[in-house]
Amino acid sequence: MEVKVKTENITIVLKGPKYAGNIGSVARCAKNMGIGKILVVDGRDLPPAEMKQTSTHFAAELVDQIIYLDDLGEALGKFEFIVGTTARLGSARGPVVSPREMAMNLIDLSQHNRVALLFGPEDTGLSNEDLRRCHGLVTIPTSERLKSVNLSHAVMILCYEIFTAQRDDLEAFTPRLATAVEIEGMYKQLKGLLQKIGFLNPQNPEYWMLHIRRFLSRTRLFSREVKIIRGICRQLEWSLENKDDR
Repeated sequence: MEVKVKTENITIVLKGPKYAGNIGSVARCAKNMGIGKILVVDGRDLPPAEMKQTSTHFAAELVDQIIYLDDLGEALGKFEFIVGTTARLGSARGPVVSPREMAMNLIDLSQHNRVALLFGPEDTGLSNEDLRRCHGLVTIPTSERLKSVNLSHAVMILCYEIFTAQRDDLEAFTPRLATAVEIEGMYKQLKGLLQKIGFLNPQNPEYWMLHIRRFLSRTRLFSREVKIIRGICRQLEWSLENKDDR
């Protein structure tokens, strides 16, 4: 039996888009590839009329259904898996996969989890802070002569790979993972505990937290597992606060 990505669980998230026309082009790409949800962060002032010029009448309804939010954390909070896109590579950004590999991974994940495809502003892309929220990173291979890719082109490449990805085996699908809100709450609590015991360098705590995030991201955390980790943190915090009473 052929298994494909469950596109109804995929949402395109655009952070800080600069041009209404690009949003319209993204809507057309999404519609072409069977993805029906777009969420825009920090883009309320962009005129829908300009979006519809590039979306054409074919995807105008998708433009009308765009959800606008002002905070990236709020926008990503409900998703169990977040894919960040980046053109810049390096140790600070962590390991990345190709769009095709990402799409194959989503066949399993998308069956019972909500997935966000996160794209940054046209001029700067996603920041390191934005990428820390992501559970997987993808980069589009390009010629050394011109590495930058237009926003809608990047969306189309990822959506095409998602649309065409398929698998013939029937492995057990991944159950629902912890949401981004649950994961971020765990990291906040873990960071506070590690600061209390002096594990994190106070001059640059995010450096070590980045490595901890990468370590824990290698396993897909379920909600119950996140609760266990947070429970351990609470017990350790209580033990630290009451050590003089024993």
